[in-house]
Amino acid sequence: MNIILTGFEPFNGSTSNPSAEVIKTFPVESFSDHNIIREILPVDREKAVTWLSKTIQEIRPEIILLLGEATNRPVVSIEKVAINWMDYRIADNSGVQVRDQAVMEDGPAAYFSTLPVNLILSQLRAAQIPAEISLSAGAYLCNQVFYSSLYYVDRMDNKSLCGFLHLPSLPEQVIEKNQNAPSMSLDTSLKAITIALQACIQCYSGD
Repeated sequence: MNIILTGFEPFNGSTSNPSAEVIKTFPVESFSDHNIIREILPVDREKAVTWLSKTIQEIRPEIILLLGEATNRPVVSIEKVAINWMDYRIADNSGVQVRDQAVMEDGPAAYFSTLPVNLILSQLRAAQIPAEISLSAGAYLCNQVFYSSLYYVDRMDNKSLCGFLHLPSLPEQVIEKNQNAPSMSLDTSLKAITIALQACIQCYSGD
């Protein structure tokens, strides 16, 4: 099974990103029966989407699991909906701040995640990991790559399981910025994404 697993590089003045750290340390050896392509995407409105478009078309993955950071969220957020809209609250790492633009001019208003969101939620909670189903992935790059990936899958008539999970900030990020904000350890986030991917494989395989 071909699997794409992505996170994002640090942004907004941070020196780390929980999604990137999960990508770096993900236990691929536990999924040796599968071809897992891991990528830390640039926080760049063009480069991130270009990589996804090219890779999705080349390998036609069965599963696309996209990760990002949600500052101030205390739990793992399993995103349900991607909207066809970009309204960046801050500039990306290239200095571009997109305002009031569609992600894809010829795309529908929204796509629903094709991940087994309820299965992932129940398995995360069974593992004592705080989690929720979220109805908003925002209007920044996380939503953009979420929507774009579903758009490419739809245009290819591919039956991929595709979706996005937001992770809380790491404790060291909160300390670094001297914030009073929620966080989650890397070990917990890594365990959460391992469980989420196992749930996706289980669902796709029909087990």
